[in-house]
Amino acid sequence: MEDALICQSCGMPMMKKEDFGTNADNSQNEEYCTYCFQGGKFTWEGTMDEMIEKLTLMAGKMGLTEDEARKMATENLPKLKRWEK
Repeated sequence: MEDALICQSCGMPMMKKEDFGTNADNSQNEEYCTYCFQGGKFTWEGTMDEMIEKLTLMAGKMGLTEDEARKMATENLPKLKRWEK
């Protein structure tokens, strides 16, 4: 895959087959990652602000500071399909 697709819920790059979510018929979904979308449904329901908090905690475990992670999520999530207004 030349360019990674980005999950339209959490912003995760989807670079290999295992990264992609699945539709109701178990086919690959190219808009959402496996952590956000399985079997044609979102795996987690919440607000964009709750997702920002969730991603901030996860990114902190991956080496970003809380402020860096929150800034990145706050800037990028509103641009994703799931959160666009």
